[in-house]
Amino acid sequence: MAPTAKKVLIADDEPDVHAFVQAVLEPDGHQVLTAMDGQAALKTAYAERPDLIILDVEMPKKSGFDVFEELRRHEATKSIPIIMLTGINQRPGPGPKFSAKDMTLYYESSPDAFIEKPVDPATLRDTVNRLLNRP
Repeated sequence: MAPTAKKVLIADDEPDVHAFVQAVLEPDGHQVLTAMDGQAALKTAYAERPDLIILDVEMPKKSGFDVFEELRRHEATKSIPIIMLTGINQRPGPGPKFSAKDMTLYYESSPDAFIEKPVDPATLRDTVNRLLNRP
């Protein structure tokens, strides 16, 4: 790991997503931290103070929305860039759909980026590096 490594927290209840994010980001020198549910994500965010957080929308114990809202209210984490990772807009039928604009209206804030599942590795890498101000 490079001395200027950035810490990236991935909060998702799917181990395959953790492995995918690690495979995409670790070659760029990022240190990837993982959490399997919303409560673990908050605990890790407060303890580790990551440079960027990737939140799945649907997780056990606390949804990504709830985690997002709490992180934005807490002084120590309110300025950490957050990427919402979701497949909810891909669901067929009349289920819930949302956008960054919807989140801004509801939470008075929006994530720094939205990435839809299935995730394109180049999109993830570029988005993370852009938010971390890396080339």
